[in-house]
Amino acid sequence: MTLKSDHFKGKDVYEHLKEARARGAKATQEIHGTEAPGHLVAATDSLKETAIILLGFWILLLAFRASAPVTLLAIFSIGWILWKGGRSALLGWGRLERLHRLIEEERYEIQHHRAQEKKELRGMYEQKGFTGELLDQVVEVLMADDNRLLRVMLEEELGLTLETYEHPLKQAVGAAVGAFIAGIGALIGAFFAGMWGITIVLLLLFSIATLVTAKREGNALIKSLIWNLAVGILSIGTLYFISQLR
Repeated sequence: MTLKSDHFKGKDVYEHLKEARARGAKATQEIHGTEAPGHLVAATDSLKETAIILLGFWILLLAFRASAPVTLLAIFSIGWILWKGGRSALLGWGRLERLHRLIEEERYEIQHHRAQEKKELRGMYEQKGFTGELLDQVVEVLMADDNRLLRVMLEEELGLTLETYEHPLKQAVGAAVGAFIAGIGALIGAFFAGMWGITIVLLLLFSIATLVTAKREGNALIKSLIWNLAVGILSIGTLYFISQLR
């Protein structure tokens, strides 16, 4: 069965549903990729990035024989922590604004294009294998409750899971805490043991954050640790050798 309508912009129901799911996926993504889910993962991701940034910055300070390198590292760390927390909050608010816009658009369609929404609903449940009288009953029950219908259309049509999105400030606190831990670790290591101290401390923190993230996401722990360390060492090693060529 091919159902077409101006509401669907010349597409049939199934093409419209595919396009709607793509819009939902786009609304939950950031330019750099999908935002890390939850404040814990935000903290570990921020910690890992901060560890690489601060270790690289320390290498450059030593390579260019900067005076008072620990003080400069502390000043840089403060600014970086504020940036990581603020950026995470801005990304979170931007994502919520896009989600709110999709919700309002879907609410408007339910209120003003009920016939088309009913076709979409039938199409979705036909794809799930519903047929005949059972399909008719499901559609009629959902069409009778606008709030329930809105939730179904958001989750089934657009592919959104509303419970998975944390408040932007909670996400920002996680990112800031992760950066703060890396910053404190870097300063302690650099102050007491110089290059070896900061390297060992940040390497340890980087590894712990990687393992926590891998366990949280259900990935292989050792494999994740090896690949993350490999990329981190490659980045820092390249920076170190280039800094020695000047």
